Amino acid sequence: MSENRDYYEVLGVDRDADARTIKRAFLKKARTVHPDVSDDPEAEAKFKELNEAYSVLSDEQKRANYDRYGTADGPGGSGYVDINDIFGGMGMDDLFSSFFGGGAGGGAHSRRERRRGRDMAISLSVTLEEAALGCKKTISYDRLAPCEDCNGTGRAEGAQEKQCSRCHGTGYVTTVQRSFLGQVQSSSPCPDCHGEGTVIDHPCETCDGQGRTPSHEKIDIDIPAGVSTGRQLRVSGFGEAGLRGEPSGDLIVSVRVADHERFKRNGDDLYLVSDISIAQAALGCEIEVEGIMPDEVVKVTVPAGAQYGDTVSVNNYGMPCIGGGGSRGRLIVQLRVVVPTNLSNTQRELLRAFADDTGDDVASGKKSVTDRIKSALDDILD
Repeated sequence: MSENRDYYEVLGVDRDADARTIKRAFLKKARTVHPDVSDDPEAEAKFKELNEAYSVLSDEQKRANYDRYGTADGPGGSGYVDINDIFGGMGMDDLFSSFFGGGAGGGAHSRRERRRGRDMAISLSVTLEEAALGCKKTISYDRLAPCEDCNGTGRAEGAQEKQCSRCHGTGYVTTVQRSFLGQVQSSSPCPDCHGEGTVIDHPCETCDGQGRTPSHEKIDIDIPAGVSTGRQLRVSGFGEAGLRGEPSGDLIVSVRVADHERFKRNGDDLYLVSDISIAQAALGCEIEVEGIMPDEVVKVTVPAGAQYGDTVSVNNYGMPCIGGGGSRGRLIVQLRVVVPTNLSNTQRELLRAFADDTGDDVASGKKSVTDRIKSALDDILD
């Protein structure tokens, strides 16, 4: 949107307008500028501008940022996950296209299926730490929600829903045409009730009798501890609202756990690489590594004679097992033996003495223990 346009000016509301007034103003203007109903060549640009203004002013946090800083994000970001921006969810333009399409086609059974709201699917990304602990995520998304003015009924005060007199409740009208093959009979959705079989004598002006309106909403999602990529969480009743008070669909949230810089995950097990010295590998030792939980320190016993690439596992320090009664997977530590590069004279003499004792001829160029370790490292890295 042009920088000199004011969001409140675009919607035609005062700066102290409440949420309901803002929504009504948006719906009223959208009915005239949406590309599906307007012949204006600039309709698409105007609707995008209108949608941008509404997406900010309909959200408390974005609106507060806009009022204070002149931008929806504010100085430190929006503070919640906007699924439409990050994962390309259904936008307000798509919702309005569906909204203007109304309810068309189908017999009695299919009309019942269509009157119920559809399920909506979105994706949500969490960090590995959030997946380990479990967390609550606030997400923002667009949907067709129950109309606030008619409580989802689609009827104005005192109005009634009656059987369509044109199709007699079937939702279809039959026409007969003459052709050179004789009379051809065809059925099509009733133009009066749009295939619903019923009409409202005085429909709600806000939702035009549908009982639902496009809405920008924000809800909290509880992410269980131990969740993994591909897990689907179903939030009942937060999908698309049904027509005229019919049940809403569900919101299905597909979770994706982001990659971690230190840990690799396999099921409930976590893999971690840890460096040890040549002496530690040869003699054995106990090392400490940082676990996935906050302030968690895991003691790992390294056996004597450990080789580069060996693994040591510690039970119950991996990811929480969903439904496992508090149990956790394993932490599997892969050992990386680090060869020293800057030896002191004393260390060099000690290594020479060790080489002599083990029969390594350092002077003749035969591979010493250090050289063999370096060679093994090169092979693994290659």
